[in-house]
Amino acid sequence: MNNQQKQKKQPSFLISIIPIILTIAVLSYSILVLEIDIHIPLIIGAIITAVIAVVFLGSKWKDIEEGIVESIMSTMQAILILAVVGMLIGSWIVGGIVPTLIYYGLQILSPSFFLVASVLLCSVVSLATGSSWTTAGTVGIALIGVAQGLDIPLGLAAGAIISGAYFGDKLSPLSDTTNLAPAVAGANLFDHIKHMIFTTSISYGITLVIFTVIGFMFAGKEIDTSAINSVLDVIGSNYNISPILLLVPVAVIVMVALKVPALPGLIVGTALGGICALIFQGSSLSDMFGAMMDGVTSETGNAMVDELLTRGGMQGMMWTISLIMCALTFGGVLERTGMLACIAEKMLSFAKKTGSLILVTVVSCLFVNILAGDQYLAIALPGKMYKDEYKKRGLAPRNLSRALEDSGTVTSALIPWNTCGATMSTFLGVPTGAYFMYAFFNLLSPIVSVIAGYTGFTIMKLEDDPSAEEYKGKK
Repeated sequence: MNNQQKQKKQPSFLISIIPIILTIAVLSYSILVLEIDIHIPLIIGAIITAVIAVVFLGSKWKDIEEGIVESIMSTMQAILILAVVGMLIGSWIVGGIVPTLIYYGLQILSPSFFLVASVLLCSVVSLATGSSWTTAGTVGIALIGVAQGLDIPLGLAAGAIISGAYFGDKLSPLSDTTNLAPAVAGANLFDHIKHMIFTTSISYGITLVIFTVIGFMFAGKEIDTSAINSVLDVIGSNYNISPILLLVPVAVIVMVALKVPALPGLIVGTALGGICALIFQGSSLSDMFGAMMDGVTSETGNAMVDELLTRGGMQGMMWTISLIMCALTFGGVLERTGMLACIAEKMLSFAKKTGSLILVTVVSCLFVNILAGDQYLAIALPGKMYKDEYKKRGLAPRNLSRALEDSGTVTSALIPWNTCGATMSTFLGVPTGAYFMYAFFNLLSPIVSVIAGYTGFTIMKLEDDPSAEEYKGKK
């Protein structure tokens, strides 16, 4: 009888928060001192949580293990999508589609509208690559050099670069966070993207207006486009650039509009990229399949171009997939032992209506970003904490996935010790504190998301979500 009572013991808030505090300590030491990836620290956190559950709550390992497996299985579709996305990126690079998008995107720079053009350019590149890091580490560096030549404050230029990079990262189906958020929330990938457009377009529109107005202060100055022209020349000499190649991403957009499921749509996009590689770039079948599997290693001799185009492949996604599995292992232990529910219950005591529920979600994502220093955890943990509550209140899962991205993804770049904030600062050579106030898109996104929650703007009810039939039936 005592064993049964011990086994059924529910965690207190103190017991629930201890493993999170210890895990954050391990993560912080690993990121700031050891400067290592967070995979193993997350596993250590899962072990700490499991030990506390066994010792203080009487949990059984078999039950904890089942919780881990169930947690990972809940995102298996996203993991499959990420693997296909890796294939798509490889095929789109070798097929010349990504180079074509970058080639035309680089030509939108204008002396009178450098800042807003920087936002647009980084948006295009990030949408094409699905990576804010790649965008900032390549085109972003070049734009910082141009800003220096124009005597534009580097913090202001970095804010424009980061705003554009995170807009593209947030909406691109090639982005890992864009796949993770709906997977955790129980939403469909393309439904998630379409739902984000409402809040994202408002934040993005305001950002473009602000940078346009500020840009008038620097109008009339001449831009040294030598670095940009060098990139254009290298891309043009290594790839057959043609507007026809733009039809491939257009085809994927059309499939999204026609509500084609994510996996088939991305597989078709991958196949079209492979066909373009054979027809337009003269690639062999071996090159095409190699790019899909292992990605592309660009060797043009131009460091910026090589950095932009060395990526992709199914294997290239394994780092992200393994990180997601580690994060979900930690979250799975918290969830199965009841600790996550205990913390969520405490947080939800402040959320009486839809607006306050979304506010709590946004604040939780920001809280995890600040304490854990990682955007994946900032999406995964709050997503698992509040998923059941959104369903309980009759809200479609895409509302949760949008709130996760509106806060967890974009605010990560604003925190100096976060992996994203540290990376942006290192790539651009601009301290986080210098660009923080100018990353308007990143600052506005969580605010607009909360306003949408309080006003009911585009908030979808569960009963009105045609893609949530399976979700509705889950206990």
